[in-house]
Amino acid sequence: MSDRDSIGAEIIHLEKRALEQWNNGDPDGFIALSSDGVVYEDPALEHPLVGKEALEAYYDPIRGKVEITDYKMIDPVVRVSSITAVLIYGYEARRDGSLFRMRCTEVYRATLTGRWEIIRTRWSCFRSVY
Repeated sequence: MSDRDSIGAEIIHLEKRALEQWNNGDPDGFIALSSDGVVYEDPALEHPLVGKEALEAYYDPIRGKVEITDYKMIDPVVRVSSITAVLIYGYEARRDGSLFRMRCTEVYRATLTGRWEIIRTRWSCFRSVY
């Protein structure tokens, strides 16, 4: 396995672990992964959130309210360069009998200590072409 492959596997592992927490109502996995200056976009927001404090304030009202038992991370792809990694994947979840589909793009950056942190998140609506 190349260094890029192992970094890609690590990024996917970090994201899956944070998704598991999120699906149980705990946003702390994503908060812990996010840099202090993270930029976060979501279709529910009119403007991007800038900074970890803004992200925490956005997540706090829904803490403990998300419960998703059936979800998929679809076709994750990671592209790695010297200190950044871009993760793109589809997200499909069932909740209260409804199916939600989204796409996610995360830009990770390696810190000086070698830890990966999210500097940019973008969620977008998934549109089927069928």
